[in-house]
Amino acid sequence: MATNSFNLKRSLPLSVLDLSPIIEGKTARDALRNTLDLARHVEKLGYKRYWLAEHHNMPGIASSATAVVIGHVAAGTSTIRVGSGGIMLPNHASLVIAEQFGTLESLFPGRIDLGLGRAPGTDQITAQALRRDLRYDDFPQQLAELRTYLNPSLAQAKMDVHAIPGEGLNIPIWLLGSSGYSARLAAQLGLPFAFASHFSPEYTVPALELYRNNFQPSEVLAAPYAMVGVNIIAADSDEKANYLASSMQLQFLNLIRNNPGKLQSPVENMDGLTTEFEKSLLDERLATSIIGGPETIRTKLQAFLDQTHANELMINSQIYDHQARLRSYEIVAECAI
Repeated sequence: MATNSFNLKRSLPLSVLDLSPIIEGKTARDALRNTLDLARHVEKLGYKRYWLAEHHNMPGIASSATAVVIGHVAAGTSTIRVGSGGIMLPNHASLVIAEQFGTLESLFPGRIDLGLGRAPGTDQITAQALRRDLRYDDFPQQLAELRTYLNPSLAQAKMDVHAIPGEGLNIPIWLLGSSGYSARLAAQLGLPFAFASHFSPEYTVPALELYRNNFQPSEVLAAPYAMVGVNIIAADSDEKANYLASSMQLQFLNLIRNNPGKLQSPVENMDGLTTEFEKSLLDERLATSIIGGPETIRTKLQAFLDQTHANELMINSQIYDHQARLRSYEIVAECAI
C-alpha cells in the first residue's frame, strides 16, 4: 500500500450515494423529488458522481427501480455522472442490465456508470420473489456475460444474442464490495473498486489492501482506482451534527432489530433507546462515520484518507431534514477544497 499522506487541498473527487430515503410522514414521491433536488445541488457544488442504490422490500428506500431513478436524475441534471451503487446483478438477467444501461448511455452519453454488487439487496424471501436462483453463486459468470454483451470482442464464440442498445458502448463498470470477494475479483479483472465502508467499516483497509496488492492492469485501468463509501453528517456545529446523526443511528438500530422502516426524525439523546449490546453493534457499524462541524469534518476526513488512501470518496448522508442534508454536502465540499 502507498504510504504517502493525502491532502484535502488536492481536489479530492467527491461523489454521492443516495438511497432516496423515505422519511416518516412522507412518501416515495417526496423522496424521489428530494433525490433530484439533491443531485442538482451537488452538481453545482462540483461533485463528480451521483449513484443510486438497489434495495427491495425496504419501507425507507425509494430507489428499488434503480435504472428508472438514474434516468430521472440524469434527465434533470446536465454534467454530473449518474449511476448505480449498485445494481445487484444476481437479481437480474445480464442481458436486461446491458439493455437498460445501454439505453441510459444512449440517452445521456458519457455520463452513466454501472456499479455492480453480488448481494441480493434484501432478505431471502424477497430475493426469492425477485426470481433469483439461490442455489449457487455465479456472479463471475454473470459479470463476464454482461461485459460480453457490452463488448462482443470479449466473446469466445460468435454471439447470437445482442444487447441493443448497449453493444459497443463504453459504459464504465465498477465492482462494489463490503468484504474481500469483490476486491479480489476487481483486482483480477483490472476494474475500479468501490468499498462500502459506510456499513462494513471493519473490512475497509483489508479489502483495499487486497485490491491494490493483487491488481492486474487491464485495458480499463493501468493502476488500481478505489472509491470508498462513507457516512458523513456535517452541520455548522458538532452539536447540531450529532443531533442530525441520530436519524442514521435509529435507522441502523432498526436494521439490527430486523425491523426496517422509514427514516425517523432526530432525537436529542440516544441514551435509553438501545441495550448495551445494541450500542456496541451500532458503534461497530458506524465506526468510520464522520460526524461534526466544519473543523471536525476536515480533521476526520484527513484521518480517513490517511488510513484508506482512497482515490475518491462516495458520501452517504442519511439526514431527516432535506435542507440540513443539502447543507451537509455543502460543508463537505468546502472542507475538501
